[in-house]
Amino acid sequence: MTFPDQKFPDMASYGDAYFEQLKIAAASVDRAALSQAADRLEVAYAKGATLYVCGNGGSAAISNHLICDHLKLIRTDTDLVPRVVSLSTNIETITAIANDISYDDVFVYQLESLGRKGDVLMTISSSGDSENVVRAATWAKENGLGMIALTGFTGGRTATIADINVHVQSDNYGVIEDVHQSVMHMLAQYVRQKQMDEPLIQQRKF
Repeated sequence: MTFPDQKFPDMASYGDAYFEQLKIAAASVDRAALSQAADRLEVAYAKGATLYVCGNGGSAAISNHLICDHLKLIRTDTDLVPRVVSLSTNIETITAIANDISYDDVFVYQLESLGRKGDVLMTISSSGDSENVVRAATWAKENGLGMIALTGFTGGRTATIADINVHVQSDNYGVIEDVHQSVMHMLAQYVRQKQMDEPLIQQRKF
């Protein structure tokens, strides 16, 4: 069974069903994996390592949004200065690589030039199996970068490559992407508040 598996008569009933699916999907995220991802990012940011992030389609949008929250938000009221790069954001570079080499190499080609041992790659892919994401993940693992995967459906190849797999149990792209977006926000907000004194937390909006 997949969602939706029937025709809904009105938006209200579809909304109720969708939100129920979202609740179930959010509950499926392994809290231990979430904690491990937060710890890995906090260590990387503290030591000046770079976080690279990539994804296609809606996952590309989450990758680009991540820069805002992890670079700007985490710096606010903390001593951390995160270094964050989205491999999905430079359309000139992406199209040059895709046109001259292969779309399968649009992320790994950039990572080969920029990535260094001790950095971290986060892949965002509902299927976990997009070839360009898998190639980047494989290169990262083989070259000493930490590897975090955000996945859905069955997890795909990135789930097995990753050091840490934050998996969303769902078969609906929108639901999976909604939870991935929430995970991105939670990681940023948690790392930020961990660096702050409690009275200051109470004064700020997150």
